[in-house]
Amino acid sequence: MPAAAPAPDRPGDAASPDQAFRRLRALPPGPERDALREETICSWLPMAHRIASRFRNRGEAMDDLRQVAAMGLVKAVDRYDPERGNAFETYAVPTVTGELKRHFRDHTWDVHVPRRVQDLRNRVRVARHELTPGSGGGSPTCAEIAAATGLGEEDVLLGLEALESYSALSLDAAPAGAEGGSPLADRLGSCDRALDTAVDREAVKPGLRELPERERTILYLRYFQDMSQIRIAERLGISQMHVSRLLSRSCARVREDVLQETA
Repeated sequence: MPAAAPAPDRPGDAASPDQAFRRLRALPPGPERDALREETICSWLPMAHRIASRFRNRGEAMDDLRQVAAMGLVKAVDRYDPERGNAFETYAVPTVTGELKRHFRDHTWDVHVPRRVQDLRNRVRVARHELTPGSGGGSPTCAEIAAATGLGEEDVLLGLEALESYSALSLDAAPAGAEGGSPLADRLGSCDRALDTAVDREAVKPGLRELPERERTILYLRYFQDMSQIRIAERLGISQMHVSRLLSRSCARVREDVLQETA
């Protein structure tokens, strides 16, 4: 009796990774290719999870890290070309690792920092760690870090500032080293509306100096002494209507002078 013909390859058949990827590339779009792609991704998920575990204890939940690593694995499976001769793992490991690093770079900073500054921060952080003595000596100077990294001192200072930008301080936080102190929110400054008034007063001073003395007196009595137009008229011996016209004319002239200066 003749031997039975070997069964055709199926997604569940045991096959080398290279054979699976070659078959995946050869299949046209459709259910069979989708099934093989899904099986391939699932078979490599443990590797992606191991890579994700290297990034634990950095402030991100492990489930989130595994999800990001899985996204990197999907990209690696879709982009890998077995014809290039490299093993899939050689291509997938840096792809998954890069996806995790991009996640930390783009999504875990409390304060948005440009990518260049993030790179400076990483170089400065590594150099400072390497230059700090293990015996508890002082931190390296800016010049020492610059010499070790090849950066300019301005870039080193920028990187040092970025070290404090990864996480934000809560407004409810108490002062460092103090007990029972007021929270940060109580010590933050607020907008002082009087500053706008001071700017406006300085802006109108030149125009006020150009006014006739009587018109300056009327403005002073009305807006600084809070006198009514009738009282001003009685004090200066003119009609209330005349006071009203002089006020309108003086204010319009001063306003026009200010607008011309700012134009």
